[in-house]
Amino acid sequence: MALNIQNTSLKISAGLSSQFPADPLPQIAFSGRSNVGKSSLINTLLGRKSLARVSSSPGKTITINFYDVDKKLYLVDLPGYGFAKRSPEDKRKWSALTDGYFTGNKNIDRLSLVLQLVDSRMGPTKDDEMMLEFLTASEIPFVVIATKADKLNATERKKNTQLITEHHLIKGNKVIFFSALKGEGKDEVWKTVLSYAKA
Repeated sequence: MALNIQNTSLKISAGLSSQFPADPLPQIAFSGRSNVGKSSLINTLLGRKSLARVSSSPGKTITINFYDVDKKLYLVDLPGYGFAKRSPEDKRKWSALTDGYFTGNKNIDRLSLVLQLVDSRMGPTKDDEMMLEFLTASEIPFVVIATKADKLNATERKKNTQLITEHHLIKGNKVIFFSALKGEGKDEVWKTVLSYAKA
């Protein structure tokens, strides 16, 4: 699949499952806790600075953003989870919307892959583990993106690579270390995305 990533636009910021696009395009979903770097990853992949908004207040917006890439693929930015300051009402909305994506999505069969982001400095949090358990139980293919890799020194990198790759919920799945600052992992993420989107 050849993509012109310059031909990318935000299709819709959906606050309700009824707003999800009906186009039968492959979907690649981005999942992770608030402030783990989902927007930075999307912007880096698309060669943009601010197509996906990098929020100074994590968890502020509860929408699912569908980015149309060359009318051939959707990059789907799921709302971040695990933000402590979020109100109970907002947490309920997050849960309902995200659950709606996986259970009430008319095109869930077009979901080719979930890119599950974890912070490379700490590995999977309890919230990440809940998401990984859900993806595994639902038999949804996922690849782990270990973000902010540039913040690790060589010793930390070696230790945390083992911590993440050997985690019982991740072992056997692909792990890609990524840095928005240095562009590390960008090509590998794209190669992985395209290989799943073709399926």
